[in-house]
Amino acid sequence: MELRTLGYFVAVAESGTVSAAADAVHVTQPAISRQIRQLENELGVELFVRSSGRLQLSAAGRQFLPHAQDVLRRADGARNAARSYAAGRLERITIAAPTTTLTDVIAPFLATLGPDDPMPTVIESDPREAYDALRHGADLAIATEPPPARLASAALAVLPVWAYVRADHRWHDQGSVRLKELATETVLALTPAFKPRQILDRALERARVSAPSVVDCSNPQVAQALAAAGRGAAVVSDDPRFGLHPLEIVGRDGPLRIELFAAWEPGHHAAATLDELAARLREFCVERYGADVAPTG
Repeated sequence: MELRTLGYFVAVAESGTVSAAADAVHVTQPAISRQIRQLENELGVELFVRSSGRLQLSAAGRQFLPHAQDVLRRADGARNAARSYAAGRLERITIAAPTTTLTDVIAPFLATLGPDDPMPTVIESDPREAYDALRHGADLAIATEPPPARLASAALAVLPVWAYVRADHRWHDQGSVRLKELATETVLALTPAFKPRQILDRALERARVSAPSVVDCSNPQVAQALAAAGRGAAVVSDDPRFGLHPLEIVGRDGPLRIELFAAWEPGHHAAATLDELAARLREFCVERYGADVAPTG
């Protein structure tokens, strides 16, 4: 069954006569009549009742008509989508990112999208596997690890790793805390699979500071909740919750920072659009967190 033949059938059904349909689709009347006969033979059912040289839809034709119209609409949609792809545009975009990044960066950014932007789908990925998601349907991956050289990429932001304490904590009037001082407090840290914990552990090792008393937390919001309950200082990269007071953590090489990257396949049909979105996301991070989070490289 060819789309062209379905188009002839719909044209005759909607215009009421073969001659009017022929004018509409710019073919001869005999050609349309042959195509309709061929379609009926293929389907094994008469679509029109022929009487006195006129065609009227049969009962089967009336039931078949909406199916044919739907197929043609879908075909038009597919053609339009292909033209959009060829022009480097995206109708939909799938973004993969770790939980914290989804909550604090991606979701707020999506709220700024306009009607001409692609419809986003967001999937949560393990921080260590975000770039692998590009092999499995994701268009854009956001992660805290530098992307492989094979990928097109952009640095998005350099964000602080915070120590959060209650507003009545002894550090409440400080803007920062040194690692040696932090080590005197119970630290509510994420598990070693998370980038903020890895950064903290490396900083402690470089500064040769004895490891603090650490309570492992599998979720950054849980760490902050425990800090709000007065159980220690939560070391995370999330935005503050529960009225906690943020402190920059200063190590041997300066404040602890976590980098954020975007990456995509260089051969993606909409690579230019993804590059533009990454640039917009970088600008959004600067607007949200301040100019000092802008990547320098």
